[in-house]
Amino acid sequence: MPSESRMTQHLDPRSPWVISTHDLGKRPGTMRQMSLTLPAPADLGVDMIGVRKDAEVELELRFEAVMEGVLVSGTAQAPLTGECARCLDPLSSDIEVDLQELFFYSDEDASEDDSLLDGELLDLEPTFRDAVVLALPLSPVCRDDCPGLCTECGIKLAEAGADHRHEKIDARWASLQGLVSENDNDQEK
Repeated sequence: MPSESRMTQHLDPRSPWVISTHDLGKRPGTMRQMSLTLPAPADLGVDMIGVRKDAEVELELRFEAVMEGVLVSGTAQAPLTGECARCLDPLSSDIEVDLQELFFYSDEDASEDDSLLDGELLDLEPTFRDAVVLALPLSPVCRDDCPGLCTECGIKLAEAGADHRHEKIDARWASLQGLVSENDNDQEK
């Protein structure tokens, strides 16, 4: 019975995130460094913040041939855009993430979740995507002390000032509120 082999999807060498490792060969210890600027892939983010499609991603990478495959390590820096989770104002910042992934030569050495080389090609996009999404804040804020919006009227509390308040009436006493107003009007007559 033939052994089961993982099906690999052939990579498009024209894709910007697909890198050739041809110059490394399969000689352990061979290394090269690269500085790249690549367009950000689509749908890279969480609900409130993310990296805009085609934004410039700056990569500083090191490719090193090891016995099992090619070890890629380095950093990626990308611009973030989104909105504050408290006041809904637009915000922008940068994110820098560390990347490290071993791309195996064959699926015999790799487990199910490991990355494989397609011949001499490797795809950095999944590695970059995982690192960025894990590093994104779930509730981004425009500033640490952002007071957010008023839960009663929706005004930005930063603009409303410290004296912004709403009269709160206990629901159990609400029907008596009308009596106080009517009684005050009767006494004035």
